[in-house]
Amino acid sequence: MAYSYDSENIFAKILRGDIPNDTVAESEYSLAFRDINPAAPEHILVIPKQAYVNFDHFGAEASDAEIVDFNRMLAKITREVGVAQVAGGEGYRLITNAGSHGVQDVPHFHMHIIGGRQLGRMIST
Repeated sequence: MAYSYDSENIFAKILRGDIPNDTVAESEYSLAFRDINPAAPEHILVIPKQAYVNFDHFGAEASDAEIVDFNRMLAKITREVGVAQVAGGEGYRLITNAGSHGVQDVPHFHMHIIGGRQLGRMIST
């Protein structure tokens, strides 16, 4: 399958500077910002700066430098906002959605960091 990236998605517009965001951290390859509709006290989105549709696209085609940068950004933010256990936090959840069955709303790979309170079960049957 070829990945078809929509350059008019909201995250592409944020990366171009067309839409403002509440930036938490930025690096050469990644951008992190607060979710506009937070599900918990800490709800931050981390996105790669390049056009990747979902995790499998990112994992298959991103450079080693992009992948390392993205993961280091996730770890850095969990520590900085105090949800990482190494920082004395009580934990957090990382979520990414892919495709229609994963209920992906924005077709740009992104990871949610959600924490700062007790979270419910992810999936109920």
